[in-house]
Amino acid sequence: MTAPRIVAGRFRGRRIIVPDHGGVRPTASRMREALFSRLAPVIDGARFLDLFAGSGAIGIEALSRGASAALFVERDRASVAAIRRNLE
Repeated sequence: MTAPRIVAGRFRGRRIIVPDHGGVRPTASRMREALFSRLAPVIDGARFLDLFAGSGAIGIEALSRGASAALFVERDRASVAAIRRNLE
């Protein structure tokens, strides 16, 4: 599987590390693009909540597009470690 990337914004093109267990499937870039097209009018400066964050791709995409903060909620330790690496 090709590593997913951030679609747009200041982190555009950045690769996302995905935990190597089978429980995480990052949101497809087409879906992220559609979501953030709808959120574009309100994302700048917003605080973003990424529930069941997995790899953190959605929250990082929000930060990349201008959110002032993102809170990642995830209980799986491997996923939390991947989110931390993705935020470095």
